[in-house]
Amino acid sequence: MQFASLGSGSKGNATLVRTEAALVMVDCGFSVREATRRMSRLGVQPDDLDAILVTHEHSDHASGVAGLSRRHALPVYLTHGTHATGRLDGAHSYSCFNSEHSFSIGDLSVRAVPVPHDAAEPCQFRFDWRQCSLGLLTDLGSITPHIVDTYSGCRSLLLEFNHDRQMLLAGDYPAGLKRRVGGDWGHLNNDQAVSLLRQLGGSALEHLVVAHISEKNNCRELAERTLLSVLGTLDDVTFAQQGEGFDWLQLN
Repeated sequence: MQFASLGSGSKGNATLVRTEAALVMVDCGFSVREATRRMSRLGVQPDDLDAILVTHEHSDHASGVAGLSRRHALPVYLTHGTHATGRLDGAHSYSCFNSEHSFSIGDLSVRAVPVPHDAAEPCQFRFDWRQCSLGLLTDLGSITPHIVDTYSGCRSLLLEFNHDRQMLLAGDYPAGLKRRVGGDWGHLNNDQAVSLLRQLGGSALEHLVVAHISEKNNCRELAERTLLSVLGTLDDVTFAQQGEGFDWLQLN
């Protein structure tokens, strides 16, 4: 199993997961043209995809989904609640599921995981292939016991480190937006993400990807400092960039 990112942040998100018999994209917050350009950098094309999976309807995750699906005849997998928003209308085809549903695409096992976020029926995903397991976990405001249970045992994890709490409070966001981002249905801050890593035994991860970093309310140095409080080294940590994501990582 391999995974890579086209970009991660408030201006657009898309992640690729690949096995011997499957290639899926999780979210597409980029235009069709931009997504195609970024995929080419990773050595793949939209026609290589088997499906697009959607976590929720917010534009930085879903704005390019319908167009990419329609142009390349790709099925879109999403929750009933996300579909009901109408923000992904016009796709080639839909496969709707309830949060907590499990399904397969090719040889890739997919488990949807409900998360607390201010969207219609948001979810994140855990992927399993043979003895490899990968968790994607962004866009949630708090950690639930169910999330800890579901992501326990993942060999690799892409995890949101959205903001530093003090930077958010001192920044220029309007008060309402600060409450939204920092609330239980918003986004994880550095301390929350590290707390989850402690519960999951993060030092045993094969790969940890720090993702969805706010360009205004966080910085790599603060995330690294917080990470070092739970990890002895940052050797196996990758930082997903807004501009270029990250290249393929191999799960062994």
